[in-house]
Amino acid sequence: MHTAPNSTAPALSVLPTAEEKATYVNQMFSTIAPRYDLMNRLMTFGLDQGWRRWAARTIAAPGATHVLDLGTGTGDFLPILEQAMPGALVTGVDFTYAMMAAGQTRLERQTRQAAFVNGDALELPFTAAAFDAVTTGFTMRNVADIGQAFREMARVTRPGGKLACLEVARPKNPLVRWGHQLYFNNIVPIIGQIVGGNAEAYTYLPQSASIFPPPPELARIIGAAGWHTVSWKLLGLGAVAVHIATRNNADPSPSNHQAIPE
Repeated sequence: MHTAPNSTAPALSVLPTAEEKATYVNQMFSTIAPRYDLMNRLMTFGLDQGWRRWAARTIAAPGATHVLDLGTGTGDFLPILEQAMPGALVTGVDFTYAMMAAGQTRLERQTRQAAFVNGDALELPFTAAAFDAVTTGFTMRNVADIGQAFREMARVTRPGGKLACLEVARPKNPLVRWGHQLYFNNIVPIIGQIVGGNAEAYTYLPQSASIFPPPPELARIIGAAGWHTVSWKLLGLGAVAVHIATRNNADPSPSNHQAIPE
């Protein structure tokens, strides 16, 4: 796994080893599934849905028939993708069955033809070039091999299809970064204990974010995995990065990576 220098992570680490990660993540998300949506809204002050809507609008493909959301969790992205690409069959795949079970009521109430599929990001259960577009929201921190996950997304996306990846970032402004780290490292675990009943899960969140590749490095990983024209936009005062890319028409080749102007 690619890592970035880390001088701000808490001294007591809850991060699993690469070999333990799949089991750890599955058990953790199974535990927090019932309160997961509520915690997301509280942690992001309700902004996370707006970030998803921006991403969906950016990659919306006219005439799209099949769209994939990888690491869908409880399916937050699925109604938004349906709205952005009417008529498309939207599929959400996740490693943790309990998360999808927790989102089944939303799926039935808010979507027309979306579906959940249980699957592994490193070996997706779909044929090549099956999708017109793919999204992934706050999932890459939880996979054992980021590059392989993006290669699998490229494999199941048609040439010319679009990718939108939402992930954590570290604000550039020193004061904002200090406040963000204070909130993430100290306040979020407390909220996680009170609301989610699991402080460790919400300690894992900031610790996994602290070692996640920064936007330029993540863009390089995406570009090497079968995508081109990789760009990113910082949202949430720089705490979130949305990477946008296009599926290569041929084998992976070097590509230009650039930030989208604020």
